This record gives sequence, C-alpha cells and structure tokens, in this order.
Amino acid sequence: MKQKTILLVEDDYLDVESVKRSLKKSNIPHTLHVAHNGVDAIEMLTRETDKVSPDVILLDINMPKMNGLEFLGIVKSYYSLKNIKIFIITTSAEEYDKMAAHNLGVTGYILKPLDLKNTKAGDTQKLLAELC
Repeated sequence: MKQKTILLVEDDYLDVESVKRSLKKSNIPHTLHVAHNGVDAIEMLTRETDKVSPDVILLDINMPKMNGLEFLGIVKSYYSLKNIKIFIITTSAEEYDKMAAHNLGVTGYILKPLDLKNTKAGDTQKLLAELC
C-alpha cells in the first residue's frame, strides 16, 4: 500500500487528535500535515519551497480567518490544486453546508467524529478508497 499524504485543515486541537487516532487505528500508511485555518492551508499548498502536495485534504467548515467553504472555493479555482480529493469533516449537518460543499466540488461530506471503521457510511467508504 502506497503511503498517502494528507492535509488536515482543522482549528480544534481535540478534533486534530481524534483524526490522528482514527488514522493510526486504520493502519493506513500516511504522512499528515495540519493547518489550523484555511489561510495557513492555502499558504502550505502554494508556497515556493516545502510545498505540501496532498493526495487528500480533510477539511473542517467552521474555522477562523477563512472557513472551509471559502477555502474549498479557492482551492478549486487553482488549476494545479483543483483535482485534489477534498473531504469535509464537520459537526455541521446543515443541509445548506452540504449543498454548498457539493456545489464547490467536494469529494465527500463526513460528520465528526471521523470513524474509519464505519464502512457503512458512503462518504467514509470513499475516503477509505482514496487512502488505500
């Protein structure tokens, strides 16, 4: 199994730790980079040196400086970034957020906490397929 590079864009420390635990339990080889808001994540993806080139982005919606939907719109506007698989991982079950994310080209929408063992959840299955 090829090691995947994952960018987690999440401002809550406990949620970052929860995702780390879930990835560790899944035994999926990966390198995890963490940005604590959308502004930092854009910088990590576009800087000249030490650029992060993720296979998958795990994205929270509610963050300071730049929310996840704003981040998603910006990433999808970059030719070099628009094909990265992006999964929203959020506490928001609001239909508006789901529709906005899908309209912006999100790959999947997963409610927190991330549970990679829940293979019956459709978008969790999509995420596992991208990571394996």
